[in-house]
Amino acid sequence: MSFLNEILPETAEAYGQMRNSIFKDGYLDLKTKELIAIVSSVLMRCQFCVDTHSKRAIAAGATKEEIAEAISVAMFVAAGSQIGWTNVYDKIFEKGQEKGQEKEDCCCCCKD
Repeated sequence: MSFLNEILPETAEAYGQMRNSIFKDGYLDLKTKELIAIVSSVLMRCQFCVDTHSKRAIAAGATKEEIAEAISVAMFVAAGSQIGWTNVYDKIFEKGQEKGQEKEDCCCCCKD
């Protein structure tokens, strides 16, 4: 974070303090927190974060198998999050819908 350190040192310091307050043993141990960070990084699509937290997880005692399983959880959540979009298709292809007939829950884009 050298850019932030140079331009916004107070912000960079606050970020570092937040990291230090979170990534230590607490109610969750450090290994678990790093596994959560890996999953979050995968879902945020931050390759740098995945790499960093994977290294830190290994240093905290995580195995390759645990990291792989954590990533599989991220894959499941990502895939499952798309299921909610299927209700859009249910509305589009709703049976009995007359052409030109507006639905009660229609947005402003379908009104004349």
